[in-house]
Amino acid sequence: MVDAAASLQGKQQFFGQPSAVTSTAAMPAVKVFSAKGADAQAGLAAYAALAGSGLHSPAQSPIWISNWIAKVQPDYLIATLQRGGQPALAIALEVVRSGPFRVARFMGGRHANGNFPAMTQAFAASATAADIKDLTEAIGRARPDIDMIALERLASDIGGVSNPLLGLQHVPSPNVSLAIDLAGGFDAMLGRTSGKRKRKKHRSQTRKFEAVGTFRRITAGSESEVNALLDAFFAMKEVRFQKMGIANVFAEPEVKSFFRSIFAEALKEQKPSFVLNALEVAGKIRAVTGSSLCGDRLICEFGAISEDDLAGASPGEFLFFDNIQQACQDGFAVYDLSVGDEPYKRLWCDLEIRQFDVLAPLTAKGRLLGASMQQVTALKAFIKNNRFIWKLAKTFRKKAAAQVAPSED
Repeated sequence: MVDAAASLQGKQQFFGQPSAVTSTAAMPAVKVFSAKGADAQAGLAAYAALAGSGLHSPAQSPIWISNWIAKVQPDYLIATLQRGGQPALAIALEVVRSGPFRVARFMGGRHANGNFPAMTQAFAASATAADIKDLTEAIGRARPDIDMIALERLASDIGGVSNPLLGLQHVPSPNVSLAIDLAGGFDAMLGRTSGKRKRKKHRSQTRKFEAVGTFRRITAGSESEVNALLDAFFAMKEVRFQKMGIANVFAEPEVKSFFRSIFAEALKEQKPSFVLNALEVAGKIRAVTGSSLCGDRLICEFGAISEDDLAGASPGEFLFFDNIQQACQDGFAVYDLSVGDEPYKRLWCDLEIRQFDVLAPLTAKGRLLGASMQQVTALKAFIKNNRFIWKLAKTFRKKAAAQVAPSED
Protein backbone atom coordinates (compact mmCIF):
# COMPACT_ATOMS: atom_id res chain seq x y z
CA MET A 1 0.00 0.00 0.00
CA VAL A 2 1.29 3.44 -0.87
CA ASP A 3 2.06 5.66 2.11
CA ALA A 4 -0.67 8.30 2.30
CA ALA A 5 1.59 10.53 4.35
CA ALA A 6 4.45 10.51 1.87
CA SER A 7 6.52 13.62 2.45
CA LEU A 8 7.32 16.23 -0.16
CA GLN A 9 10.74 15.64 -1.58
CA GLY A 10 12.21 19.12 -1.46
CA LYS A 11 11.44 22.57 -2.78
CA GLN A 12 13.75 22.30 -5.75
CA GLN A 13 11.44 19.74 -7.33
CA PHE A 14 9.08 22.48 -8.42
CA PHE A 15 11.70 24.63 -10.08
CA GLY A 16 14.83 22.63 -10.85
CA GLN A 17 15.37 21.48 -14.40
CA PRO A 18 15.13 17.72 -15.05
CA SER A 19 18.36 15.82 -15.32
CA ALA A 20 19.71 15.87 -18.84
CA VAL A 21 18.49 12.84 -20.78
CA THR A 22 19.80 11.98 -24.21
CA SER A 23 17.14 10.61 -26.54
CA THR A 24 18.16 8.04 -29.11
CA ALA A 25 15.16 9.03 -31.24
CA ALA A 26 15.29 11.91 -33.69
CA MET A 27 14.45 15.28 -32.16
CA PRO A 28 10.65 15.48 -32.26
CA ALA A 29 8.80 18.43 -33.76
CA VAL A 30 6.16 20.16 -31.65
CA LYS A 31 3.10 21.91 -33.06
CA VAL A 32 1.00 24.24 -30.94
CA PHE A 33 -2.57 25.00 -32.03
CA SER A 34 -4.24 28.03 -30.45
CA ALA A 35 -7.95 28.54 -29.80
CA LYS A 36 -7.88 31.76 -31.81
CA GLY A 37 -5.66 30.42 -34.57
CA ALA A 38 -6.78 29.54 -38.07
CA ASP A 39 -5.68 25.95 -37.44
CA ALA A 40 -7.68 25.44 -34.23
CA GLN A 41 -9.96 22.85 -35.84
CA ALA A 42 -6.97 21.00 -37.24
CA GLY A 43 -5.55 20.80 -33.73
CA LEU A 44 -8.79 19.36 -32.38
CA ALA A 45 -8.95 16.85 -35.24
CA ALA A 46 -5.37 15.75 -34.63
CA TYR A 47 -6.07 15.39 -30.93
CA ALA A 48 -9.21 13.31 -31.49
CA ALA A 49 -7.44 11.03 -33.98
CA LEU A 50 -4.56 10.34 -31.60
CA ALA A 51 -6.79 9.86 -28.56
CA GLY A 52 -9.07 7.57 -30.56
CA SER A 53 -6.30 5.06 -31.13
CA GLY A 54 -3.91 5.73 -28.25
CA LEU A 55 -3.71 5.88 -24.49
CA HIS A 56 -5.39 8.57 -22.40
CA SER A 57 -7.26 9.04 -19.14
CA PRO A 58 -10.98 9.98 -19.06
CA ALA A 59 -10.33 13.71 -18.51
CA GLN A 60 -8.17 13.72 -21.65
CA SER A 61 -10.72 11.91 -23.83
CA PRO A 62 -12.09 13.57 -26.98
CA ILE A 63 -15.57 13.71 -25.40
CA TRP A 64 -14.22 15.58 -22.39
CA ILE A 65 -12.04 17.99 -24.39
CA SER A 66 -14.55 18.83 -27.13
CA ASN A 67 -17.42 19.39 -24.71
CA TRP A 68 -15.35 21.51 -22.30
CA ILE A 69 -14.40 23.73 -25.23
CA ALA A 70 -17.98 23.90 -26.53
CA LYS A 71 -19.66 24.61 -23.19
CA VAL A 72 -17.07 26.60 -21.25
CA GLN A 73 -15.44 28.31 -24.26
CA PRO A 74 -12.03 28.69 -22.63
CA ASP A 75 -8.87 30.17 -24.05
CA TYR A 76 -7.05 26.96 -24.91
CA LEU A 77 -4.18 25.38 -26.76
CA ILE A 78 -3.42 21.91 -28.11
CA ALA A 79 0.22 20.89 -28.41
CA THR A 80 1.25 17.81 -30.37
CA LEU A 81 4.66 16.19 -30.31
CA GLN A 82 5.48 14.52 -33.61
CA ARG A 83 7.31 11.30 -34.33
CA GLY A 84 7.83 10.29 -37.94
CA GLY A 85 5.64 13.17 -39.06
CA GLN A 86 2.65 11.93 -37.03
CA PRO A 87 1.38 13.04 -33.59
CA ALA A 88 2.81 10.79 -30.89
CA LEU A 89 1.64 12.79 -27.87
CA ALA A 90 -1.03 15.49 -27.59
CA ILE A 91 -1.95 17.67 -24.66
CA ALA A 92 -4.98 19.96 -24.42
CA LEU A 93 -4.76 22.81 -21.91
CA GLU A 94 -6.99 25.73 -20.98
CA VAL A 95 -5.41 29.08 -20.13
CA VAL A 96 -6.87 30.73 -17.04
CA ARG A 97 -6.09 33.82 -15.01
CA SER A 98 -4.85 33.57 -11.44
CA GLY A 99 -4.62 37.18 -10.29
CA PRO A 100 -2.00 38.84 -12.53
CA PHE A 101 -0.79 35.47 -13.85
CA ARG A 102 -1.83 33.27 -16.76
CA VAL A 103 -1.71 29.54 -16.13
CA ALA A 104 -2.14 26.67 -18.60
CA ARG A 105 -3.80 23.68 -16.95
CA PHE A 106 -5.79 20.58 -17.84
CA MET A 107 -9.29 21.32 -19.09
CA GLY A 108 -11.81 20.96 -16.31
CA GLY A 109 -9.66 22.30 -13.49
CA ARG A 110 -10.50 20.47 -10.25
CA HIS A 111 -12.89 18.17 -12.11
CA ALA A 112 -9.98 16.62 -14.02
CA ASN A 113 -8.27 13.88 -11.98
CA GLY A 114 -5.88 11.04 -12.74
CA ASN A 115 -4.60 12.97 -15.74
CA PHE A 116 -2.68 11.12 -18.45
CA PRO A 117 -2.19 12.78 -21.87
CA ALA A 118 -3.16 11.24 -25.17
CA MET A 119 -0.26 9.32 -26.72
CA THR A 120 0.70 6.29 -28.74
CA GLN A 121 1.86 3.12 -27.03
CA ALA A 122 5.19 3.40 -28.86
CA PHE A 123 5.82 6.91 -27.58
CA ALA A 124 4.94 5.87 -24.04
CA ALA A 125 7.62 3.19 -24.23
CA SER A 126 10.32 5.52 -25.53
CA ALA A 127 9.53 9.00 -24.17
CA THR A 128 12.24 10.86 -22.32
CA ALA A 129 12.34 13.83 -19.96
CA ALA A 130 13.96 15.79 -22.80
CA ASP A 131 10.92 15.13 -25.02
CA ILE A 132 8.55 16.57 -22.43
CA LYS A 133 10.83 19.52 -21.77
CA ASP A 134 10.79 20.25 -25.52
CA LEU A 135 6.99 20.21 -25.37
CA THR A 136 6.74 22.73 -22.52
CA GLU A 137 9.35 25.02 -24.09
CA ALA A 138 7.47 25.00 -27.40
CA ILE A 139 4.29 26.01 -25.57
CA GLY A 140 6.19 28.88 -23.97
CA ARG A 141 7.44 30.09 -27.35
CA ALA A 142 4.01 29.84 -28.97
CA ARG A 143 2.23 31.48 -26.04
CA PRO A 144 4.66 33.91 -24.33
CA ASP A 145 1.72 35.31 -22.33
CA ILE A 146 1.54 32.08 -20.29
CA ASP A 147 3.47 32.32 -17.02
CA MET A 148 3.17 28.71 -15.89
CA ILE A 149 2.08 25.26 -17.00
CA ALA A 150 0.41 23.56 -14.02
CA LEU A 151 -0.12 19.85 -14.64
CA GLU A 152 -1.89 18.72 -11.50
CA ARG A 153 -3.30 15.38 -10.32
CA LEU A 154 -1.26 13.34 -12.78
CA ALA A 155 -1.73 9.57 -12.82
CA SER A 156 1.58 7.77 -12.46
CA ASP A 157 0.53 5.23 -15.10
CA ILE A 158 -2.30 3.68 -17.05
CA GLY A 159 -2.32 -0.11 -17.07
CA GLY A 160 1.35 -0.19 -16.13
CA VAL A 161 2.38 2.34 -18.81
CA SER A 162 4.26 5.18 -17.12
CA ASN A 163 3.13 8.79 -17.52
CA PRO A 164 5.87 10.63 -19.45
CA LEU A 165 4.83 13.99 -17.95
CA LEU A 166 6.52 12.77 -14.78
CA GLY A 167 9.79 13.21 -16.64
CA LEU A 168 9.46 16.78 -15.39
CA GLN A 169 10.17 17.56 -11.75
CA HIS A 170 7.11 16.68 -9.69
CA VAL A 171 5.74 16.26 -6.17
CA PRO A 172 2.88 14.19 -4.73
CA SER A 173 -0.52 15.86 -4.89
CA PRO A 174 -1.84 16.77 -1.44
CA ASN A 175 -4.93 14.57 -1.85
CA VAL A 176 -4.66 10.79 -1.80
CA SER A 177 -6.91 8.67 -4.06
CA LEU A 178 -8.55 5.54 -2.69
CA ALA A 179 -9.55 2.42 -4.60
CA ILE A 180 -10.71 -1.17 -4.20
CA ASP A 181 -8.89 -4.22 -5.53
CA LEU A 182 -11.57 -6.40 -7.17
CA ALA A 183 -9.30 -9.42 -7.65
CA GLY A 184 -11.21 -12.66 -7.22
CA GLY A 185 -14.64 -11.11 -7.67
CA PHE A 186 -17.21 -9.59 -5.35
CA ASP A 187 -17.25 -12.32 -2.69
CA ALA A 188 -13.46 -12.36 -2.47
CA MET A 189 -13.36 -8.56 -2.23
CA LEU A 190 -15.95 -8.58 0.58
CA GLY A 191 -13.90 -11.20 2.36
CA ARG A 192 -11.05 -8.69 2.54
CA THR A 193 -13.18 -5.72 3.66
CA SER A 194 -15.54 -6.78 6.49
CA GLY A 195 -17.96 -8.32 4.03
CA LYS A 196 -20.20 -10.02 6.60
CA ARG A 197 -21.01 -6.68 8.22
CA LYS A 198 -21.54 -5.02 4.83
CA ARG A 199 -23.98 -7.72 3.69
CA LYS A 200 -25.91 -7.48 6.95
CA LYS A 201 -26.21 -3.69 6.60
CA HIS A 202 -27.25 -4.01 2.96
CA ARG A 203 -30.09 -6.35 3.96
CA SER A 204 -31.15 -3.93 6.71
CA GLN A 205 -31.16 -1.03 4.23
CA THR A 206 -33.22 -3.09 1.80
CA ARG A 207 -35.91 -3.59 4.47
CA LYS A 208 -35.95 0.13 5.28
CA PHE A 209 -36.39 1.06 1.62
CA GLU A 210 -39.09 -1.56 1.10
CA ALA A 211 -40.97 -0.15 4.08
CA VAL A 212 -41.51 3.18 2.30
CA GLY A 213 -42.08 1.88 -1.23
CA THR A 214 -40.37 0.26 -4.19
CA PHE A 215 -36.71 0.93 -4.94
CA ARG A 216 -34.42 0.38 -7.91
CA ARG A 217 -30.90 1.07 -9.15
CA ILE A 218 -30.92 3.16 -12.31
CA THR A 219 -28.32 3.37 -15.05
CA ALA A 220 -29.04 6.39 -17.25
CA GLY A 221 -29.78 5.12 -20.77
CA SER A 222 -31.20 8.22 -22.45
CA GLU A 223 -30.57 11.95 -22.51
CA SER A 224 -33.73 12.55 -20.47
CA GLU A 225 -32.49 10.15 -17.78
CA VAL A 226 -29.07 11.83 -17.81
CA ASN A 227 -30.72 15.20 -17.20
CA ALA A 228 -33.01 13.85 -14.48
CA LEU A 229 -30.16 12.22 -12.58
CA LEU A 230 -27.90 15.25 -12.92
CA ASP A 231 -30.71 17.59 -11.84
CA ALA A 232 -30.97 15.55 -8.65
CA PHE A 233 -27.19 15.41 -8.22
CA PHE A 234 -26.67 19.16 -8.64
CA ALA A 235 -29.39 19.89 -6.08
CA MET A 236 -27.93 17.40 -3.59
CA LYS A 237 -24.42 18.75 -4.03
CA GLU A 238 -25.50 22.36 -3.54
CA VAL A 239 -27.03 21.52 -0.15
CA ARG A 240 -24.07 19.40 0.88
CA PHE A 241 -21.41 21.94 -0.05
CA GLN A 242 -23.30 24.69 1.73
CA LYS A 243 -23.45 22.67 4.93
CA MET A 244 -19.75 21.84 4.70
CA GLY A 245 -18.69 25.40 3.95
CA ILE A 246 -17.15 24.45 0.60
CA ALA A 247 -17.43 26.37 -2.66
CA ASN A 248 -19.74 24.56 -5.07
CA VAL A 249 -17.56 23.50 -8.01
CA PHE A 250 -20.68 22.43 -9.94
CA ALA A 251 -22.50 25.75 -9.53
CA GLU A 252 -21.65 27.46 -12.83
CA PRO A 253 -24.24 26.90 -15.62
CA GLU A 254 -21.54 26.10 -18.16
CA VAL A 255 -20.10 23.40 -15.87
CA LYS A 256 -23.53 21.82 -15.47
CA SER A 257 -24.02 21.95 -19.23
CA PHE A 258 -20.63 20.28 -19.72
CA PHE A 259 -21.50 17.31 -17.52
CA ARG A 260 -24.89 16.91 -19.18
CA SER A 261 -23.14 16.79 -22.55
CA ILE A 262 -20.43 14.25 -21.77
CA PHE A 263 -22.79 11.75 -20.14
CA ALA A 264 -25.35 12.14 -22.95
CA GLU A 265 -22.73 11.86 -25.71
CA ALA A 266 -21.17 8.80 -24.07
CA LEU A 267 -24.47 6.95 -24.59
CA LYS A 268 -23.69 6.91 -28.32
CA GLU A 269 -20.55 4.83 -27.71
CA GLN A 270 -20.66 1.05 -27.94
CA LYS A 271 -19.31 0.93 -24.40
CA PRO A 272 -20.09 4.28 -22.71
CA SER A 273 -16.99 5.89 -21.23
CA PHE A 274 -19.04 7.95 -18.75
CA VAL A 275 -21.91 6.40 -16.78
CA LEU A 276 -24.52 7.73 -14.35
CA ASN A 277 -26.14 5.52 -11.69
CA ALA A 278 -28.75 6.33 -9.08
CA LEU A 279 -30.81 4.80 -6.32
CA GLU A 280 -34.51 5.62 -6.51
CA VAL A 281 -36.72 4.91 -3.47
CA ALA A 282 -40.46 5.57 -3.44
CA GLY A 283 -40.22 7.48 -6.72
CA LYS A 284 -37.45 9.86 -5.55
CA ILE A 285 -33.74 9.88 -6.41
CA ARG A 286 -31.88 9.35 -3.12
CA ALA A 287 -28.28 8.87 -4.32
CA VAL A 288 -26.34 9.49 -7.54
CA THR A 289 -22.88 8.50 -8.78
CA GLY A 290 -21.06 9.56 -11.94
CA SER A 291 -18.32 7.24 -13.19
CA SER A 292 -15.76 6.99 -15.97
CA LEU A 293 -14.11 3.95 -17.55
CA CYS A 294 -10.36 3.66 -18.00
CA GLY A 295 -9.22 0.24 -19.19
CA ASP A 296 -9.84 -2.28 -16.42
CA ARG A 297 -10.60 0.51 -13.93
CA LEU A 298 -14.04 1.94 -13.12
CA ILE A 299 -13.65 5.39 -11.55
CA CYS A 300 -16.36 6.95 -9.42
CA GLU A 301 -15.79 10.61 -10.28
CA PHE A 302 -18.50 12.02 -8.00
CA GLY A 303 -21.42 11.07 -5.79
CA ALA A 304 -24.12 12.63 -3.62
CA ILE A 305 -27.08 11.70 -1.45
CA SER A 306 -30.36 13.45 -0.72
CA GLU A 307 -30.57 15.11 2.70
CA ASP A 308 -34.05 13.79 3.52
CA ASP A 309 -35.88 11.33 5.76
CA LEU A 310 -33.94 8.36 4.33
CA ALA A 311 -30.46 9.89 4.64
CA GLY A 312 -29.96 7.95 7.88
CA ALA A 313 -30.35 4.69 5.93
CA SER A 314 -27.17 5.57 3.97
CA PRO A 315 -28.53 5.35 0.41
CA GLY A 316 -25.11 6.34 -0.93
CA GLU A 317 -23.45 3.36 0.74
CA PHE A 318 -26.24 1.11 -0.58
CA LEU A 319 -25.65 2.37 -4.12
CA PHE A 320 -21.88 1.87 -3.78
CA PHE A 321 -22.50 -1.75 -2.72
CA ASP A 322 -24.54 -2.39 -5.87
CA ASN A 323 -22.18 -0.42 -8.12
CA ILE A 324 -19.15 -2.36 -6.88
CA GLN A 325 -20.98 -5.66 -7.29
CA GLN A 326 -21.84 -4.71 -10.87
CA ALA A 327 -18.23 -3.66 -11.53
CA CYS A 328 -17.09 -7.13 -10.45
CA GLN A 329 -19.67 -8.77 -12.73
CA ASP A 330 -18.47 -6.60 -15.62
CA GLY A 331 -14.89 -7.77 -15.13
CA PHE A 332 -13.23 -4.61 -13.80
CA ALA A 333 -10.03 -5.10 -11.82
CA VAL A 334 -10.25 -1.91 -9.75
CA TYR A 335 -13.10 0.25 -8.46
CA ASP A 336 -11.56 3.68 -7.99
CA LEU A 337 -13.21 6.19 -5.63
CA SER A 338 -10.95 8.95 -6.93
CA VAL A 339 -9.43 11.89 -5.08
CA GLY A 340 -10.28 12.55 -1.44
CA ASP A 341 -9.83 10.71 1.83
CA GLU A 342 -13.23 10.24 3.46
CA PRO A 343 -14.44 7.76 6.12
CA TYR A 344 -17.03 6.18 3.82
CA LYS A 345 -14.28 5.40 1.31
CA ARG A 346 -12.07 3.85 3.98
CA LEU A 347 -14.88 1.38 4.75
CA TRP A 348 -14.31 -0.15 1.31
CA CYS A 349 -10.88 0.72 0.01
CA ASP A 350 -7.70 -1.29 0.34
CA LEU A 351 -5.58 0.64 -2.18
CA GLU A 352 -4.03 4.09 -1.83
CA ILE A 353 -2.96 5.82 -5.03
CA ARG A 354 -0.78 8.89 -5.23
CA GLN A 355 -1.24 11.39 -8.03
CA PHE A 356 1.39 14.01 -8.79
CA ASP A 357 1.73 17.70 -9.60
CA VAL A 358 4.11 19.36 -12.05
CA LEU A 359 4.62 23.12 -12.02
CA ALA A 360 6.64 24.35 -14.99
CA PRO A 361 7.27 28.12 -14.84
CA LEU A 362 7.76 29.76 -18.23
CA THR A 363 8.44 33.35 -17.08
CA ALA A 364 9.89 35.22 -14.12
CA LYS A 365 6.31 35.89 -13.00
CA GLY A 366 5.68 32.17 -13.26
CA ARG A 367 8.53 31.44 -10.88
CA LEU A 368 6.99 33.80 -8.33
CA LEU A 369 3.62 32.10 -8.72
CA GLY A 370 5.30 28.71 -8.39
CA ALA A 371 6.88 29.73 -5.08
CA SER A 372 3.47 30.68 -3.74
CA MET A 373 1.77 27.53 -5.05
CA GLN A 374 4.55 25.43 -3.56
CA GLN A 375 3.86 26.81 -0.10
CA VAL A 376 0.10 26.27 -0.46
CA THR A 377 0.59 22.70 -1.70
CA ALA A 378 2.95 21.88 1.16
CA LEU A 379 0.48 23.30 3.69
CA LYS A 380 -2.42 21.33 2.19
CA ALA A 381 -0.37 18.16 2.23
CA PHE A 382 0.54 18.68 5.88
CA ILE A 383 -3.06 19.32 6.93
CA LYS A 384 -4.69 16.57 4.88
CA ASN A 385 -2.12 13.92 5.76
CA ASN A 386 -2.56 14.57 9.49
CA ARG A 387 -5.92 13.01 10.32
CA PHE A 388 -6.39 14.91 13.59
CA ILE A 389 -5.67 18.33 12.03
CA TRP A 390 -7.75 17.55 8.94
CA LYS A 391 -10.72 16.49 11.06
CA LEU A 392 -10.37 19.66 13.13
CA ALA A 393 -10.17 21.83 9.99
CA LYS A 394 -13.36 20.29 8.58
CA THR A 395 -15.15 20.84 11.90
CA PHE A 396 -14.21 24.53 11.95
CA ARG A 397 -15.27 24.87 8.31
CA LYS A 398 -18.71 23.38 8.98
CA LYS A 399 -19.21 25.60 12.04
CA ALA A 400 -18.30 28.68 10.02
CA ALA A 401 -20.78 27.66 7.33
CA ALA A 402 -23.53 27.18 9.93
CA GLN A 403 -22.93 30.68 11.29
CA VAL A 404 -23.08 32.24 7.83
CA ALA A 405 -26.17 30.38 6.64
CA PRO A 406 -28.87 32.29 8.62
CA SER A 407 -27.80 35.65 7.16
CA GLU A 408 -28.34 34.29 3.65
CA ASP A 409 -32.02 33.45 4.15
